[in-house]
Amino acid sequence: MMLRLSLSLALFLGLGALAAQAASPAASATGVIEVTMDHAKITKLPAGVSTLVIGNPIVADVTMLKGSGVLVVTGKGFGETNLLLLDAQGNVLDEETVRVAPAHDLLVVQRGTVRESFSCNPLCVPSVQIGDDQKSFDANTNQITSHNGLAQNSGGGAPAAH
Repeated sequence: MMLRLSLSLALFLGLGALAAQAASPAASATGVIEVTMDHAKITKLPAGVSTLVIGNPIVADVTMLKGSGVLVVTGKGFGETNLLLLDAQGNVLDEETVRVAPAHDLLVVQRGTVRESFSCNPLCVPSVQIGDDQKSFDANTNQITSHNGLAQNSGGGAPAAH
């Protein structure tokens, strides 16, 4: 019994360490921009960049802040895509890989084929994530939309109908 408990504990701790390592962005290797889903990250641009091209806008969104030499990368979907940095003549100055990972405080509950996500920091509350069961996703999205409507209409009057 004690051996089984020790092995279970070791397995749990090992998996926890692997999950923490996978979820936390490592020191970015050259050419890789790591960003968390639904978060933005600021990075410096090389001199002379005038155009940005993102390979898959479903994975990430990029915005160049004019005149500042700064790029904002926002994680939109899990996965990897590429980012091309072009000069005014269309020459490729650099190519980066953009890697989008899930948040480290995300708890996923799988009940058969039904998946629900929770953001846990420090309490767990429902979260809308890609891959969640459609019924759960829609219910949570509707609540978020209604909540935002109440906040926008807090000056008085009834919230907009949905």
